[in-house]
Amino acid sequence: MTQVPPFGKIKLLIVDDSLFFRKSLERGLSKDSRIEIIGMAVDPFDAMEKIKQLNPDVVTLDVEMPKLNGIDFLKKLMPVHPLPVVVVSSAPVSALDALEAGAVDFVKKPEIKSSQDLNNFIDDLIVKIKIASTAKIPTRRVPARPAAAASVHTAPAMPALSPASQRSNTNTVIAIGASTGGTEAILAVIRDLPPTTPGIVIVQHMPPVFTNMYAQRLDRICRMHVKEAENNDRVVPGQVIIGAGGLQLRLAKDARGYYVKSEGSEKVGGFCPAVDVLFNSVAEAAGCNAMGVILTGMGADGSKGLLKMRKAGAYTIGQDQESCVVYGMPMVAFNIGAVQKQFPLDKIGGEIMRYLNTRS
Repeated sequence: MTQVPPFGKIKLLIVDDSLFFRKSLERGLSKDSRIEIIGMAVDPFDAMEKIKQLNPDVVTLDVEMPKLNGIDFLKKLMPVHPLPVVVVSSAPVSALDALEAGAVDFVKKPEIKSSQDLNNFIDDLIVKIKIASTAKIPTRRVPARPAAAASVHTAPAMPALSPASQRSNTNTVIAIGASTGGTEAILAVIRDLPPTTPGIVIVQHMPPVFTNMYAQRLDRICRMHVKEAENNDRVVPGQVIIGAGGLQLRLAKDARGYYVKSEGSEKVGGFCPAVDVLFNSVAEAAGCNAMGVILTGMGADGSKGLLKMRKAGAYTIGQDQESCVVYGMPMVAFNIGAVQKQFPLDKIGGEIMRYLNTRS
């Protein structure tokens, strides 16, 4: 399970147009002694006024609302009053749009068929609210390329690997792990990597269905091809594989090279997929021919696996504290000696290319 630091009271504003859902959230969230609900808003305009008046620590935000949807509200809110927002959405596209617009995290709105469905949702939301209360809200976000221009990559920031470097990295694989704040951080790292980059495998904590939509979005933006993991997918240069929500992602190797296993729904450390599961498998399958990257996120998932990678000879790096939304996973990894070097988020992609070129 994700360990949430025991700090003080969290002042929460609930924004949802449904009276039933506002009351359900109020009843459920009030049971946690750390959460103090200081107000509820029925639409984005009401929310903007109450944010100015009440100065909440965290906001929960429904996406589908009258007058102004949650995405457009975020785009108006974040430049003038940046604060941690946890989006509640049943639609993967809306949740990803919200993260791009500045939300810290999201929780999938459940189909409430029983009281247990609601209780599970509330428990998940409580954890996300507590994590969000510790988040650092970036003053400027990584701009995504327009989808219409996704196939036209003009003036790339990173040149292709030289033929010598490509030959030297034939057996190289890059593994990346992230959690809270990771969707935008992963984009920042891989967006401009050239198609000659060795295969990349990624675990981002995210539920089923959402990971496929996330992979499709990255594929429209990045120079490399991005897809959600399917069992036995080959790990090849120019391709990024995103672990499917609800399935563990592992790297394996046979006579033809690397491939992934996307199977097993058991949670490890509270997560499925788990970064530690991926990193452990990379250490075993690739050893010194791997590079490990741990990005923003609460807790310790990935730290032990990254240490195993480093001991196997992999080059390991972590996102630095200043650029993390939540400096949890990279901090633990650094403290136990799993991280060889830390870098600001906007330097990690360049460091990947520098390292690959030194292997020629």
